[in-house]
Amino acid sequence: MTTNPLLVFDALPQFDLIDATHIEPAVTQVLESNQKRLVEILDTDEPHTWNSLMMPLDEMEDRLSKVWSTASHLNAVKNSPEIRDAYNKCQPLITAYYTMMGQNEALYRAISSLSERFDTLDLGASQRKILDDYLLDFKLSGVTLDEDKKQQFAALESRLSELSNKFSNNVLDSTMEWSYLVTDSDMLSGLPDTTLEATKAAAKRKECDGYLFSLDFPIYLSVMTNADSGSLRETLYQAFVTRASAKGPHDKKYDNTEIINEILSLRAQLAKLLGYEHYAAVSVARKMAKSPQTVDEFLADLVELALPSAKREFAELEAFAKKEFGIATLQAWDVAYYSEKLRKQSFDISQEELRPYFPVEQVKAGLFTVANKLYGIEVKEAPQICTWDEGVTAYDIYRDGDVIARFYFDLYTREGKRSGAWMAECRSRRRLADGTVQIPVAYLVCNFSVPTESTPSLLTHNEVTTLFHEFGHGLHHMLTSEEHLRSSGINGVAWDAVELPSQLMENWCWNRDAIALISSHYQSGEPLPADLLEKLLQAKNFQAGMKTVRQLEFALFDFEVHKAGLGFDSSFVREQMKRARELTNVFEAPEFNRFENSFSHIFAGGYAAGYYSYKWAEVLSADVFSKFANQGVFNAQVGSLFLESLLSRGGGADPLELFVNFMGREPELSALLKQDGLLPNN
Repeated sequence: MTTNPLLVFDALPQFDLIDATHIEPAVTQVLESNQKRLVEILDTDEPHTWNSLMMPLDEMEDRLSKVWSTASHLNAVKNSPEIRDAYNKCQPLITAYYTMMGQNEALYRAISSLSERFDTLDLGASQRKILDDYLLDFKLSGVTLDEDKKQQFAALESRLSELSNKFSNNVLDSTMEWSYLVTDSDMLSGLPDTTLEATKAAAKRKECDGYLFSLDFPIYLSVMTNADSGSLRETLYQAFVTRASAKGPHDKKYDNTEIINEILSLRAQLAKLLGYEHYAAVSVARKMAKSPQTVDEFLADLVELALPSAKREFAELEAFAKKEFGIATLQAWDVAYYSEKLRKQSFDISQEELRPYFPVEQVKAGLFTVANKLYGIEVKEAPQICTWDEGVTAYDIYRDGDVIARFYFDLYTREGKRSGAWMAECRSRRRLADGTVQIPVAYLVCNFSVPTESTPSLLTHNEVTTLFHEFGHGLHHMLTSEEHLRSSGINGVAWDAVELPSQLMENWCWNRDAIALISSHYQSGEPLPADLLEKLLQAKNFQAGMKTVRQLEFALFDFEVHKAGLGFDSSFVREQMKRARELTNVFEAPEFNRFENSFSHIFAGGYAAGYYSYKWAEVLSADVFSKFANQGVFNAQVGSLFLESLLSRGGGADPLELFVNFMGREPELSALLKQDGLLPNN
């Protein structure tokens, strides 16, 4: 087994050596080893110390994470039948292991005892927080349940893990299997050259003549925004919003409808076992909001504040479409298209017009310069590090000449790669038993258009903000100063605060000086012209109200479906989606729209009853950025203060405490409303 590359713990993953056959043996060995080690740790009559209990637990968790994070990553970015099969076999083992750990009464007593003796031990604030987090996790894992209920809990967790994985696979498969070949050149009117090149190349790969359209997000968004053909827009829209459902053109075997119902039912059962009213209450127990009522009030306040602006914006769009194009009624697949036309008329600018000025290499270079100015770090390419695809690049982060972190950039869409953008942990920072520090390593993943033979990957400004967003998550993980696994980086951070650093980074995409760093015409090298820059900044809050209520629709739906009691009927999910739309929408979604069937954030990710976190964290990030804006967006002292008092602290303290450390006060909602143009600036 020592030849298994997944079991090499003192180096980065050897992607050139790892294949699907290594996953199950590695997972099995680490789980068995960890369980034996746990017995050894607990087999003592002596009171535990931090070093005798918590450090070995960190070591166990670190070894498992190194194996499972690599397997999970490959399942997401290099999905194949073999990798998927190995991942599916191991997922129940991982779930059972964590359930066992969470319900281990001897471990619970040992950590409780250590927590009770905290004041007599030489421990720090981060260690206090870690112990408190452990005890809450024990409670939410059912450690105090009787044996029968523990078994019920374990069975529920196992089934939920299986269902979430199936949900994700259905979304991926229905997305990847759909394509639409266009041979009529009239249908291509309005599409940018980058989209035409990509779809023509896709057709060539499939040995077809014409242009092959997929549901890869860059292609989908380009069609919805630019295609003059309403028929083409409608075709892709219908395919996109019916993924993994019984509606639309997809194979019905990928329908997630019953999976959603079962997931919600099982989560409701879990909540009841734990003594909570519903799963939403379980979810917020770990978050800043603390109570469902707080979330309800927060979302209701935002709806009340944003909806009037959204209605005015849509009325303006309707009037524009009718006057300029004779469109009496806007369909859902028309909104993005005519919005882009209105943006062009109002501000004389479009996303496609900006694209030539944001070649991905220039954006990356500018991003690294921004990070250097704020946090004093240098980013250098590390070509010696092995990656999983030729389009992936590895980097080292230096401070004062030392490598303090590493990351991988996987930026381009490809077959077998999950859609979306995300940051995931490869390695977490912690101090090892020998006194050395393990440096953090991050996976940073996006799905931008692939470079062609004649053109590099060119980003829209929206995609630029996505890259900054994910890099913000990466900085949270990589610039941590925490030395314990459970508080390092994003570990231990309340889920409704974890988006703060990522959303904060987006602000530099709208700053004149930062834009000068990230923009350069891919052919001439000329900077973004002053007139285009002014138009871009003027258009910043274009349809901000409509964008806000769209996010609130998702958040309301998510929170309400997770208030489900036992025995809800089959129409419950659709009714909640309709209700969320009635409260927030300014135009009617088609009856066939089944967005919920591909809502992976809440049914296959970590955002169950927590999607509100995006807006919650936006309040925090807007407020934090106001300090940068007031004192200089590249003010190194403010950057250093943010790094020391919040960013580097990870999960080592309550997020509200860290926020107050930086701002000197509690968050104010007005900062977000002003930033989005929903309140006047004075």
